[in-house]
Amino acid sequence: MTVKQTAGRNQLGNFAPKFAELNDDVLFGEVWSRTDKLSLRDRSLVTVVALMSQGLTDSSLKYHLQTAKANGITKTEIAEIVTHAAFYCGWSKAWAVFNMAKDVWNDDVTDEKSAHANKMIFPIGQPNDAYAKYFVGQSYLAPLSTQQVGIYNVTFEPKCRNNWHIHHASKGGGQILVCVAGSGYYQEWGHEVRKLHTGDVVNISPEVKHWHGAANDSWFSHLAIEVPGENCSNEWCEEVSDDEYNKCSI
Repeated sequence: MTVKQTAGRNQLGNFAPKFAELNDDVLFGEVWSRTDKLSLRDRSLVTVVALMSQGLTDSSLKYHLQTAKANGITKTEIAEIVTHAAFYCGWSKAWAVFNMAKDVWNDDVTDEKSAHANKMIFPIGQPNDAYAKYFVGQSYLAPLSTQQVGIYNVTFEPKCRNNWHIHHASKGGGQILVCVAGSGYYQEWGHEVRKLHTGDVVNISPEVKHWHGAANDSWFSHLAIEVPGENCSNEWCEEVSDDEYNKCSI
């Protein structure tokens, strides 16, 4: 595969024609084109980190961030790449790169959310602001039924999860989760985490401490069905720590 580049000639062709030639024909035309040795995606990764290490945050970095995105590096991956490199290149340099990367990958949040919404027949709803203090990350809530039996579509962005909590009831009660899109996790206190996929059903008995949320690399939606009971209430407990959550993907 040959990479075509004309930026050198377009911007410096009249002022520095030899530099322009080396940039377009050698750097990109030969080095970047050696995709049988190293993929474009990997070359983008190396280049971004190299520029970051030098503290370069000019148009060249923005170009290579845009190229990295075009070569398949996702928002999640660039965030992890810059975070990792920060310990070797410098914390302030990471901040500078993140400020540019956020702009380059900004539309991905909307695109990923829309793509997730298209996978299911239920609406994502509105930001779940009323319960935001009980969640790590952004969640969304769409009430589907508020009569007879409460049914709500709850959507989690990647890595979002609710706190440990308990559904109390003196009789009946509890909750049923029906997974409708994406991948997520469910865990009861003292038990191993369960990976959830579309079509899975979780029966949650009253008085069981548990949490649920999205996988680290996927949006996730489930229907939360309130099981009728007497003296029903919900007790919110501590957050699911990053250490607890990160063990889910190991």
